[in-house]
Order: sequence, then C-alpha cells, then structure tokens
Amino acid sequence: MWSWGSLDPAVYGYAVAVKRYHLTTFGCQMNEHDSERMKGMLESLGYSEAPERAEADLILFNTCSIRETADSRFVAHLGEAKRLKREQPERIVGVGGCWAQSVKEEVFERFPFVDVAFGPGQVHKLAEFLTSDSLTAQGYFEFEGFTGHLPARRTRQFQGWLQISVGCNCACAYCIVPSTRGREVSRPAEELVAEVEAMAADGVREVTLLGQNVNSYGRDLRANGHAPATFAGLLAAVDGIDGIDRIRYTSPHPKDMREDVVRAHAELASVCEHIHLPLQSGSSRILKAMRRTYDRGRYMDRVALIREHVPDASLTTDIIVGFPGETEEDFTETLEVAEQVGYDSAFTFIFSPRRGTTAAELTEGLVSHPVKVERMERLLEVVQRRARERAQRFVGRTVEVLVEGQSRAAERPHEAQQGCELHRPRRAG
Repeated sequence: MWSWGSLDPAVYGYAVAVKRYHLTTFGCQMNEHDSERMKGMLESLGYSEAPERAEADLILFNTCSIRETADSRFVAHLGEAKRLKREQPERIVGVGGCWAQSVKEEVFERFPFVDVAFGPGQVHKLAEFLTSDSLTAQGYFEFEGFTGHLPARRTRQFQGWLQISVGCNCACAYCIVPSTRGREVSRPAEELVAEVEAMAADGVREVTLLGQNVNSYGRDLRANGHAPATFAGLLAAVDGIDGIDRIRYTSPHPKDMREDVVRAHAELASVCEHIHLPLQSGSSRILKAMRRTYDRGRYMDRVALIREHVPDASLTTDIIVGFPGETEEDFTETLEVAEQVGYDSAFTFIFSPRRGTTAAELTEGLVSHPVKVERMERLLEVVQRRARERAQRFVGRTVEVLVEGQSRAAERPHEAQQGCELHRPRRAG
C-alpha cells in the first residue's frame, strides 16, 4: 500500500526549492476534498500558494466530468494556462481529476503544453513527478489508494471532509463516475475514526463524510480482512468523538437508505437532520432506463421512513430533466413527486450525454433542448414554491448554527438578493 511517508523529501534528501502553485477546482465535494489534499501535499514539498495563475510556477486544474458545461469551463481556463506556459516555458501545467481520467493520454494530444495528467486515484503521483529528475510529460491513470491518506490544507477552519470510500459499483446509464473513480473501496473504520480525532484536535467542529454511495460503506471490508462495518456504525463512531458537533454526508443512494441510517439522524446528537436523497426521475419507467435499481414506490417508501423517524428533516435531491425517452407523462410524474415530497432544495440538471456512458448511445425518444428548458422551468417553480412553504416551519423558532465568520453575501450585498441556488449541481464524483 502506497503511503505519503514514501514521498517525504527528508527521506530521500531532495533539495526542494520554494515554488508557488495555483490550483483551480471544478465540480463536486469529492473534488474539493481532493484539492485540499493536493494543496497539503504540495505545501509539504515546500510549495506555497499563489493568488493568481500568472504568479505560479505550477498551474493545476482538478477537473470534473459529470456535465458537459464543466468540460467547457475547464477548457476555457486551460487556454490561459497555455498562454502563460508560452511566456514562461519552465512553468509546469498539470491536469488532474475525473476529466483527465476520462480522456487519459488524449489530454497530451489535445493539449501538448500539459506536463502532467493524473486521475483521482493517482493524486500522489503528482508529488513523484515534481520530485523526479526528469519532467517529461507523464500521465497516471491507474486506480490506486485514497487521497484521504495525504496531508490536507483545509479551506474552512471548522469544517473537514472525510473520504470514507472511493469508486462506485452502480451502473447508472448516465453516469461516468465508475469509469473515472473505479470500483467501490471502503477505508477501514478505525482509520477514519483516527482521522476525525485528529481533525477535532485541530479545531474541526463539523465533518462531512464523502463517498459516491456512502450508505453502502463497509461491504467490501470483510473480504479484505478487516472487521465488518456499516454506515450506521460509522456514524455512531464519529458521533462519539469529542469536539465534533455536526456530521453530514454525501451522497447516499435510495436503494441503500435503510432504517438504521435513518434512525441515526434521530438518535445521534451530532448527525444533522438533513438527508440528500437523489430522485433523478419520478417515473418508474425512466428510472429503469436510467438503471437506478429502485422505482417510484420504493423511493416514496424511503421518504415516508424518513418523515416517520425524523419529521423535521431537511430533504434535498438531484433531478435530471429530459433523459432520452422521457415523455410528458413521465415528466408529470416527476412534478408529482416534487410536489408530494416538498424538498428543501434540489440540484436540477438538464440531461447531457457523457462519452462512455450507456445513455450517450441512446437514439430513440431524444428530448429537444427547448422542451428540456421548458420542463426545467416548470420543475423549478414546483421545487422553489414547496421549499418556501417548507421553510415556514422555522419561522419563530430558535435553532443552533455554526458561525465561522462573516458571510460572503455580507461582503457583496448586491449578491444577497439573488435567491436560492436550487439549480446549481454539486454532486460527489
């Protein structure tokens, strides 16, 4: 098993010059976690962070491949890196994350000025590359190890990410994550508890557990010789750590949302009363086409279980509009679920095909872009209206909050009136 200690400059006697890096992160919470580890790793090697790309010796991108818009944004930023590399040829340009994993060596063909590329399972290889004698272009795309083993430089003093697993064993038709992050592998519970204990000692009060499917955590551990573990058991173990006041997690899968996890929200003091339960579609027919392995009835049973044990729970979700084959009747069923559940917020997506997924090969029943947009507008009206109605339950109540500092909205008052962020996708993967 690879370990960070094997890259300690003191062990090998590297003379690491003080250089500067700039890192741009795209995508989900897992990418934010990975970026914190990249920063910690680089600063352990003697690098310091530069506020602007033009001031950096190392320009890094941690990429996302969930949606086409993320690809487009990244490529636009990469154009600036190309210009800066031309001005200073010794500058290093690196591309990591899911997009790099999805295209592999093609990244060097399309962008020959890139020096190093690596997937989510090969973040540590960046350090090996930077401390090697030769800086010829290199790509690292095997699935190996956890970024959770790397040192971290947290963005928020009181909040920490905990990577409990990597990869996914599901086969959702639209999702590229299994091919970019591999099969599901869980980290041993004792290792995770030790990591959270270290966070708590460093002042962390809120920890977010991360995985592509967190509530299937632990099923592989017995086969690998570790003590059996469950996600509910892990929540209880983290809840018992002194100093941790809040526990969150993302993202669960409805097929694995069992009663012991729901009860943890009611019985464990630090587990927040918030559950993100991705719907994707309210139509059982479309859910089957998506390969989601549950139907509308099973999903609504999970919602009822949550409402029974945690009546005040905040429920959030993901919904895809315009999946191939979605009819007006199918979409109406999605609106019905959104109306019945009353989500506190929703991350909504207009379907876009991703290369390498089953959905990208579907040619029948394609939904036109104008229809997708019109359906999205109708969905947002329902979600936002029901969210406003649900929010009324807090009027006149006193609730506990975790104060970290002045909000960014207070610094930019004109942005405070922009309303909710229901349409902004933020997923693990």
